[in-house]
Amino acid sequence: MAIKSFQGARRQQGNAGDDTPLKVSDYMTRDLIIFTKEQTIETVMQTLINNNISGGPVVNDKDDLIGVISETDCIKQISESRYYNMPMQDKTIENYMTTDVDTIDGNMNIFDAATKFFESKRRRFPIVEEGKLVGQISQKDVLKAAMKLKGQTW
Repeated sequence: MAIKSFQGARRQQGNAGDDTPLKVSDYMTRDLIIFTKEQTIETVMQTLINNNISGGPVVNDKDDLIGVISETDCIKQISESRYYNMPMQDKTIENYMTTDVDTIDGNMNIFDAATKFFESKRRRFPIVEEGKLVGQISQKDVLKAAMKLKGQTW
């Protein structure tokens, strides 16, 4: 009986000419849907639905990251609005967004970012350079990176 190995060929580690992109900045999304604190909950909910996203960064007029608004934040407002029987048409996201925002460095290794996603249970992390929002990495972006790399550098 023949024994077969199912282990594929491995690429040499540490090649000087290896230009495989491994940084978060290589996979992050730069063209973001962003929100401002003055926007209403209903406007944000419609934007999330229309763009099939689960949340996004909130910035001020200087593009400084000031928070993140998510579906969960909106659902909390729906629940509170119903409980207190108060309309939410004019409610802005300023009081409902998350202001204590974890970010990831764009120079972080994509595999370290995967670990941070796993440990934090977050769905997305903004990327900030010198206080300005420059992009966002999501769990889906990490999955795309893994598929592109196909385990060659693991």
